[in-house]
Amino acid sequence: MVDSVTLEVVRNACAAVCEEMNADLIRTGYSPNIKERRDCSCALFDADGEMIAQAENMPVHLGAMPFSVAAAIDRFPPETLDPGDAVLLNDPYHGGAHLPDLTLVTPVFEGGEVVAFAANRAHHADVGGSRAGSVAADSTEIYQEGLRIPPVKLFEGGDPNEAVFDMVLSNVRTPDERRGDLRAQEAANRTGSRRFVELVEKYGAGTVSAALEEINDYSERRMRAEIDELPDGTYSFADVLDDDGVGNADLPVEAAVTIDGDEAVVDFEGTAPQTAGPVNAVIAVTCSATYYAVRCVTDPDIPPNHGCYRPIEVRAPEGTIVNPTPPAAVVGGNLETSQRVTDVVLGAFAEAVPERVTGAGQGTMNNVTFGGTDPRDGSPYAFYETQGGGFGGRAGADGMDGVHVHMSNTMNTPAEVLETAYPLRIDRYELREDSGGAGEFRGGLGLRRDVTVRDHVARFSLLSDRRRHRPYGVDGGRSGEPGDAVLTDGDGDEERLPGKTIRELDPGTTVSIRTPGAGGYGPPGERDPEAVRRDVRLGKVSAAAAREEYDIDVERDEGGEGDE
Repeated sequence: MVDSVTLEVVRNACAAVCEEMNADLIRTGYSPNIKERRDCSCALFDADGEMIAQAENMPVHLGAMPFSVAAAIDRFPPETLDPGDAVLLNDPYHGGAHLPDLTLVTPVFEGGEVVAFAANRAHHADVGGSRAGSVAADSTEIYQEGLRIPPVKLFEGGDPNEAVFDMVLSNVRTPDERRGDLRAQEAANRTGSRRFVELVEKYGAGTVSAALEEINDYSERRMRAEIDELPDGTYSFADVLDDDGVGNADLPVEAAVTIDGDEAVVDFEGTAPQTAGPVNAVIAVTCSATYYAVRCVTDPDIPPNHGCYRPIEVRAPEGTIVNPTPPAAVVGGNLETSQRVTDVVLGAFAEAVPERVTGAGQGTMNNVTFGGTDPRDGSPYAFYETQGGGFGGRAGADGMDGVHVHMSNTMNTPAEVLETAYPLRIDRYELREDSGGAGEFRGGLGLRRDVTVRDHVARFSLLSDRRRHRPYGVDGGRSGEPGDAVLTDGDGDEERLPGKTIRELDPGTTVSIRTPGAGGYGPPGERDPEAVRRDVRLGKVSAAAAREEYDIDVERDEGGEGDE
């Protein structure tokens, strides 16, 4: 047994190591997608590949990363590894999530033995494939989505495996940026390895190993205690994806959550069969979204490690959009279907404990890619970004406006950075008035972001959802507004774009992305009238919506102030 003080010191030290790894990755990354948007995650695993701790970053990465570490260990058992080795992979059917997410797994040696693994995952702005940015809204098989990498040694004995680097960099549009981001990933893992070895040297390998086992058991006990407090029974919910981008519409995602004592089973029976378009989510992604949703309704302060997930069983029928078989296209499963999985699992929990559940968030990552040749220097570029939207209203508080929700936890690309790094211009960036669902606690507002192509022909892809099916409200709250996108050409002619589309844009073309709001919580009639007046004054709710939704007559003058 390890004393409780040492346990807490080791637990917090491991969490701090992960946060330091993530800080290193962000500060040394080359691409705006990593150094500005922070689309990356870091974690530590024990010698058996069970997660010890994680940096609190991207939920869709963190619940799925254990699958990548398991795949790396399966291909390269610890006895075949040497100090300085690092294993790279992205294959969704062998531990990955989707191809742009490259995972690097580094063994940590102490006393000549592997005592842990440092791992990180970073979304690369391009990994080849049929479309710049490698997020193609029209892909129908994984081969179109980019370079598929099974577990392979990217570094051997501390030296880069140049053959693997050459293979990767020869298949991407922006090789210098990719090399820089991969080296940043390797540097982050080196930091994690060094810090973990310092911990072992201080407390001893036996003490640290025993502490890690007890910390996992502690998380399991706490999670079981939380689940045990939930009312026993089976609770079901269903929602749909708008379409798959290639003609198949209204794809159902269904979840039945069974609480039986201190265990939870989440069954996705009834979910749509895998589809032709790129919205299939591999099992690692489905598990990640499910684990996240369960943590949301229990205690988020439970240390997130392997033990935390032991009481949760995920049943996802093979051959469905939540557990497809190769060669199904999957890039949007990680991005869009993961959000709907979260929505339906939380919706099921709302039947049992509505006070612990928010109204549905925007339910999409609003994936935008631009690519082409930069006219400023003739170099190829690939820009990728997800867009924030509304966060659901919840018991006691309004939803947040214009934030990344649930499985996405990135920041935006600042306008100044975007305009410096790419031949693009931000013309408008604002909250969408009236987009949040009404309720005792209002759903958060979506965003409007207008991007104009400058001085070149650009290839554009949009992969989004929640265009026809709105984010639901909870406990009497109203649904949020759906998203939209409008293309305006150089002559001022407008065209409404589908939620999943590929276009070639002439110079001067503007794309306006309008993201969904979120669902409200509680009956609108119970909302504090002063909160309605405040929202009208701030331009979040129009006077007309205040009258219609809340039966409160408020007028806004030209200066933005509201008067009854």
